[in-house]
Amino acid sequence: MIEVKQISKLYGEQHALDHVDLTVNDGEIVGLLGPNGAGKSTLMKILTCFIPPTDGEAYICGHSIYDDTIEVRRCIGYLPEHNPLYLDMYVREYLRFAGGLCGVKALDKRVDEMIELTGLGPESKKRIGQLSKGYRQRVGLAQALIHDPKVLILDEPTTGLDPNQLEFIRSVIRNAGRNKTVLLSTHIMQEVEAMCTRAVIINYGRIVADISMEHLTAGQLTEKFHKLTMN
Repeated sequence: MIEVKQISKLYGEQHALDHVDLTVNDGEIVGLLGPNGAGKSTLMKILTCFIPPTDGEAYICGHSIYDDTIEVRRCIGYLPEHNPLYLDMYVREYLRFAGGLCGVKALDKRVDEMIELTGLGPESKKRIGQLSKGYRQRVGLAQALIHDPKVLILDEPTTGLDPNQLEFIRSVIRNAGRNKTVLLSTHIMQEVEAMCTRAVIINYGRIVADISMEHLTAGQLTEKFHKLTMN
């Protein structure tokens, strides 16, 4: 699970995050919504130990982001907003590399499983630099999943995908969410409606709503978002 307690992040005098509290439980897929600059990516970078907070605490599967950073990273599969891939590597080569860094056992078998899970089979013998945006996202998702993490943190995982790629990535994330904790950010309301159990809206570094999706009808999330963030 993810547990965030009064996390703040200051850049000079600007609050990128301002005393954020958030809990994401096992089996939940939580969509983090907010305008550009609201603090979504900053929160994800803190949870993955990429940057430190100015104040507050956070725990991943019970491990502190201060004291147990290695254990935190072992628990997490992370897909950043700008998918950082080695474009000169072949797909299978890259997944072997990523899995090796994570100490994955039976690595060849696991790589085969990830290629099948993410539909990379037709492209698996190509260099990553030869792939389309959609297939690069699949490679990024495969590396996030290869060590079978308990927690997935996905920063705008469907940006720029065509409708077919979009539906495929949605299905992979939904299936992963059956036995993992998933936190994903997006600007697209339909993504949250299609995949998530909860929607958390953040604005100017503060959480302004935490909504169960089962209580919303079509279009209500968009209305709430506009009401809470247009100021």
